[in-house]
Amino acid sequence: MYIAIINYNMGNIKSVENAFLKIGANVKVTSSPYIISSANAIVLPGVGAFRDAMKNFEELGLTTVIRKVLREKLFLGICLGMQLLFEYSMEDGKTEGLGVLEGTVERIPPVVKVPHMGWNQVSFKKPDSKIFGGIRDGEYFYFVHSYHVVCKDASIVSSVTHYGTEIVSSIESNNIYAFQFHPEKSSVSGLRLLENFWNLVKEESRV
Repeated sequence: MYIAIINYNMGNIKSVENAFLKIGANVKVTSSPYIISSANAIVLPGVGAFRDAMKNFEELGLTTVIRKVLREKLFLGICLGMQLLFEYSMEDGKTEGLGVLEGTVERIPPVVKVPHMGWNQVSFKKPDSKIFGGIRDGEYFYFVHSYHVVCKDASIVSSVTHYGTEIVSSIESNNIYAFQFHPEKSSVSGLRLLENFWNLVKEESRV
């Protein structure tokens, strides 16, 4: 039983791997479609530009397998890894994303300093969510981003953050969980989120 952390040459892979190892998860960092397909769960991390990420998926032959596992396995997206799940981004011009969720990725309004960088509070929209188990509403998490997700379906939003506008800070949709913030950089609460995800993976493997 293992989690595949997808390596598509877009930053912060090692810090995500180290955070999962710290909570006792079995992980494999990989660009192999076979290892990704065989995993019990998938993590898509990411720091960088949306267009570069989609280009790297294509060059590494990962686009098809990522879309496939998004329909079949527990999936966790982090920061850019959350934004890529949506239809398109306006970063550097309109770029199509994976399109498994309806919505767009748009620039944070310039009424505040951009990028949104540092600690900010997260307010729950789904207080009974298993992924937020043991974490208080209003907890602080670490953000680094200039663009944010605008969801067409408000029911998938599991938490929001206020920064010049209401920002979607996490989503849940069936088997998909994703955070705009960085749990691997968010101290004890961030590790608790990753531990909750690992527990979900272990629960599903026993079914």
